[in-house]
Amino acid sequence: MSIALKGTLVLVGAGKMGGAMLEGWLKGGAAPQKIAAFDPAPPPEVKALIERHGIRLNPPPRDVTDAQVIVVAVKPQVMEDVLPGVVVMGASKPLILSVAAGKTIASFERHFGSDAAVIRTIPNTPAAVGRGITAMARNAHVSADQMKLAETLLSAIGEVVEVGHEGLIDAVTAVSGSGPAYVFYLTECLAAAGEKAGLPAELAMKLARATVSGAGELMRVTGIEAATLRQNVTSPKGTTYAALQVLMAENGMGPLFDKAVAAATARSRELAN
Repeated sequence: MSIALKGTLVLVGAGKMGGAMLEGWLKGGAAPQKIAAFDPAPPPEVKALIERHGIRLNPPPRDVTDAQVIVVAVKPQVMEDVLPGVVVMGASKPLILSVAAGKTIASFERHFGSDAAVIRTIPNTPAAVGRGITAMARNAHVSADQMKLAETLLSAIGEVVEVGHEGLIDAVTAVSGSGPAYVFYLTECLAAAGEKAGLPAELAMKLARATVSGAGELMRVTGIEAATLRQNVTSPKGTTYAALQVLMAENGMGPLFDKAVAAATARSRELAN
C-alpha cells in the first residue's frame, strides 16, 4: 500500500477506529503534513501519534481549502452536531468517506450537496489490529480515482470489498460489522461449556480463545472453504461428529444465526431512518 495525496486527507473523529486508520496511513507512507485531524479529545495514544508526526490537530476548518478526502469516523449519535462544522471543507469537492454505522449516503448528501461524492462503509473491530474487513457502497458521483483512493485508505485496516448497492449495507452490518461480538460470545460459551465438563475456568478460557483464534487464522492462511475445513476435522462417528450432531440440528446453531443476523439487519435499517 502506498498513499500518495494531492490534497489534504481530513480525518473527522480520531478515536479507536480513526486512530487505527491514521496509524495505518502513516505506515503506508502518507505525508503527515497532508493530514488534518479533528477531534476535541483524542485518546492519549492517538494524540501522541498526532504530535509525534506533526499532524495538524483541530485547525480552523476554513483554513483547509484543498481537502481531497474527508474521512468521517465519529459516532452516529453525534454526527448531526459535527458535520455542520466541517461542511466548509467540502468547497474543494472532496470524497466523503464514512465509517459511521447507520448513516446513509443521502444523509451526507444533505450536508455536502446532492452532487457530493460519497462512499458509505462498514468496517469492524479487528481493524484495530489491521485484520478488519470493510464493505463499501458508493453513490454515482464517485470517480474511479476516488474509488481507488478509498480502497487504499481502507486497506490500512484490513480487507476491502464493494457491495453492489447501499441496501446491502444493513446485511453487511449484521454479518461482519456485528460479527466479532458473535465470535467473542462463542468463545465465552465454549469456555463455559468446558468448565461445566470439569476444566478449571482459566484453562477452559485459554483453550477456547486459542481454538477460536487459531481456527480463524487457519481459514485465513489456507484460504480453504470453512465447510471443507469442518469436514476435514470430523471423523465419522468421532467426538467432533457427536458435537456437530447437536450444533447442526434443526434447532441448532444455523437457525440461531439466521435469527441473530435478521435481528441485526432489521435494527440497522431502523437506525438508518
